[in-house]
Amino acid sequence: MSKPSPHKSALQEKEGISQPESIGKASVAQIIQSRKRQPSAQELISGILKGDKTALSRAITLVESTNPKHLEKANEIIQACLPYANNSVRIGITGVPGVGKSTFIEAFGKFLTSSGKQVAVLAVDPSSTISHGSILGDKTRMEELVKDEKAYIRPSASGETLGGVARKTRETIILCETCGFDTIIIETVGVGQSETAVHSMVDFFLLLKISGAGDELQGIKRGIMEMADAIVINKADGDNIKKANMAKTEFNRALHLFPAKSSGWQPKVTTCSAITHDGISDVWTMISDYLELTKGNDYFYERRKNQNQHWLLETINEQLKLNFFEHPQIKNLLEENKKAVQNSEVSPFAAAQNLLQIYQNSKNLK
Repeated sequence: MSKPSPHKSALQEKEGISQPESIGKASVAQIIQSRKRQPSAQELISGILKGDKTALSRAITLVESTNPKHLEKANEIIQACLPYANNSVRIGITGVPGVGKSTFIEAFGKFLTSSGKQVAVLAVDPSSTISHGSILGDKTRMEELVKDEKAYIRPSASGETLGGVARKTRETIILCETCGFDTIIIETVGVGQSETAVHSMVDFFLLLKISGAGDELQGIKRGIMEMADAIVINKADGDNIKKANMAKTEFNRALHLFPAKSSGWQPKVTTCSAITHDGISDVWTMISDYLELTKGNDYFYERRKNQNQHWLLETINEQLKLNFFEHPQIKNLLEENKKAVQNSEVSPFAAAQNLLQIYQNSKNLK
């Protein structure tokens, strides 16, 4: 009996495809030119409404851009998409590096698509504080889900935003909902107090943990526990099942120490294995129970309204910050003031006040 061929990872080099001789230079030039042509806002809106993933990706690129011309076009697209949004379940998933977020999301996503769901995964990759670059490797990690016709994976760089949430994730959710995705999963870069950013844009917040890594007690102390609607202990397979069940007991005890949630929901702890898929369906059952409860007592809808208000203020703060640092006069004076602060020639507070006053005066002159 022949042995089954080992699973081939996407992380391997493949032979390239040589260009057919039948393709002429004129044809290549025409293809390149067509790719360079930027579709209009109306073309993108029409494509998104038809469920075109290419149009969706192009629109998200515009939304994430800091180019003022792109911003105007992106705002037009968002405005047109708003009437078709707010029709999905938004799930935030976080956990320490190595907990298996990507593997869990692939298993969970495949379960959802097999149940008829249209799933969009917004994966936020950490940006380097040195090079400011990101690997954006989530499509490689989720190599089965990325091939699923009912799924869409969009990796984005976290940049310098709080909690590792991409700068325009909130708007990207609206575009995905308009494109027909009824389940939006947001994967964040890790665990910490700053994860409040993703908590403020989702309906259900899921914290992934692992047993046997010495993080049970540490997890109890973190403020992240207060935000979690559920704790899922991943990698509960093989010799780790007993440890996972022990961790489940510990976390269940810890959850009862926190104040009751205004949603009326009692956070739950469950175990699963993203490798064997054991317990994956239980996670969706738990989320469904939460939705039934919170929609029944109107908490779900009130939370959505409060989130919209929150992101109004966040967007204003972000735009004011961007306008300040992109101002030509401020750009010229900022380095000079930085050096003065470093040399203790002026206090950071006085330098900041001076720059803000200059910026305000320049606005008053217009």
